[in-house]
Amino acid sequence: MAGAGAGTAGHIVGSMSDATSPNESPDFDAMTRDIAEVPAVEVIVTVAVNLMSAAAVKLGLTEDGDAHKDLDEARKLVHALAGLMDATTTEISSFHAGPLRDGLKSLQLAFREASIVPDEVGKGPGEKYTGPVYG
Repeated sequence: MAGAGAGTAGHIVGSMSDATSPNESPDFDAMTRDIAEVPAVEVIVTVAVNLMSAAAVKLGLTEDGDAHKDLDEARKLVHALAGLMDATTTEISSFHAGPLRDGLKSLQLAFREASIVPDEVGKGPGEKYTGPVYG
């Protein structure tokens, strides 16, 4: 995933979220050209990695720990990641899907561990799509 194409996706994500000053207008033609050059698989993987990163932050798994911990937000992000993975598994190669599935399972287990009252097995975030997750 850290191959040559990874920089392009980061550039696209960065371009889409860059703030412009009031005197500047975004160059939508350039952004459209950038997006047009990116393969769908790379867009899917980039979105999945962004969901994983955001979920990790909301689970308190970063250096800041509990400073940004929000299990309600983490639940939504993990569920969205599981739905994306379920919908795109046949579209992306196992080269990409395997590590993303492993990361998803790790987040699901971290969510269960972080919960004061854990969900029943099979009822946790994303388990609608992945099936029950056991530690």
